[in-house]
Amino acid sequence: MDFSGKTVIVTGAGKGIGRATALMLVRRGAKVVALSRSPADLEALAAETGCATITVDLADAQATRAAALAALPADYLINCAGTTELQSFLDVSVENFDLLYAVNARAPMIVAQEYARDRVKRGAKGAIVNISSVASFVGIPDHAAYCASKGALDGLSRVMATELGAMGIRINGVHPIVTATPMAVKAWSDPEKAAGMLSRIPVGRFAEPDDIAEVILFLLSDAAAMVNGLSMPVDGGFMIA
Repeated sequence: MDFSGKTVIVTGAGKGIGRATALMLVRRGAKVVALSRSPADLEALAAETGCATITVDLADAQATRAAALAALPADYLINCAGTTELQSFLDVSVENFDLLYAVNARAPMIVAQEYARDRVKRGAKGAIVNISSVASFVGIPDHAAYCASKGALDGLSRVMATELGAMGIRINGVHPIVTATPMAVKAWSDPEKAAGMLSRIPVGRFAEPDDIAEVILFLLSDAAAMVNGLSMPVDGGFMIA
């Protein structure tokens, strides 16, 4: 897949899947506008790729909208930023619930709104990939707010696909299994917990960031021109096991 001459906004580009996707896009000719909360991560990414960077805390709605506007114009958008807090349903706090919704559901909405408004104004087609999780399909212990926020993102993606598809902008969701990222280390560092999840994945391993990035790029590309509204598990068969 060749993205020469294309500009792609990638949120959460400082680490994990977002970083891997940004690197892959640059290798395939794209200009990347990378958004992240960490200036140090963005500086390292820019030094490696020459991409444009915007530092933003996506939990801040006003700052998120300003960053989205500053990133435009762009041909494609990848909403990859996400966060989690490990709390059971009985223990989840309102503060953490609101934080996860802000970053995992509200921020993708805001960035996608500004991206789509700009594409429509230009009379241009486009594509958005929202990075969700298999956690939106299953109830994972201690992930109450995370599962809920990713389910909210899925509902938003379906409405976006219905409304924006008619305007030439495709929206698809990617749902990774546990992926070797800093956030996954935080959530799955307990060997017993990790072993229980691994036992349910037929291919016998967790995902690598590049496994997910390849699927993201396919869904952005013209090769997926008739793919709209998809919720695509990238899970090694977890959902059928």
